[in-house]
Amino acid sequence: MTDPTTVARRYIELWNERTAGRRRELLGENWTNDASYVDPLMKGDGRDGIDALIAGVQQRFPDFKFTLIGEPNGYGDHIRFSWGLGPDGADSPIKGTDFAVLKDGRIRSVTGFLDQVPAGA
Repeated sequence: MTDPTTVARRYIELWNERTAGRRRELLGENWTNDASYVDPLMKGDGRDGIDALIAGVQQRFPDFKFTLIGEPNGYGDHIRFSWGLGPDGADSPIKGTDFAVLKDGRIRSVTGFLDQVPAGA
């Protein structure tokens, strides 16, 4: 799973998955046990912590979906990609860029940056 586009697509799929059981399967398939996620607004450790973050974002933005923006790229075990969060069929009001570090082909850590966040989001 070291192809940057594949990693980024699976990452976006995870953040869009609303069924808790399937989300846990995706975490198990694509993330290490000791994975971590951090951005300016939240932090999660381990698959349980990351799952809780995703559920929280989905609860806060129930009608929004993540989309991949542009082409992911990377080298070695490091991948960079940009995403948008918004309603289907419209320009995403929230945008960011994430940097993932892989271990044995799975995501071990993600550091996220928020590139565009409207007031009150």
